[in-house]
Amino acid sequence: MMIVDLIDGDDFRARIQALGVRVGDDACPRTCARMALCKHREVGVPGLEDTVRELMRQRDVMLPSVRQAIEAFLLTEFSRT
Repeated sequence: MMIVDLIDGDDFRARIQALGVRVGDDACPRTCARMALCKHREVGVPGLEDTVRELMRQRDVMLPSVRQAIEAFLLTEFSRT
């Protein structure tokens, strides 16, 4: 039996925090994505675009709440470039 580690809200929040975006430890995926987008537009967030692209390649192991947050706030930002 294969066990797959799902990308959940905690994983997503940790990745966003690791990029230097300040979000609360209880922030939901939508808040994390929204805060990351705001910081990216204000001063830039090195590695954010790569992180978004990497996560979207793993859609099959991502919880819907994380996927929806990325699609709603971040994916469109980087598809414009």
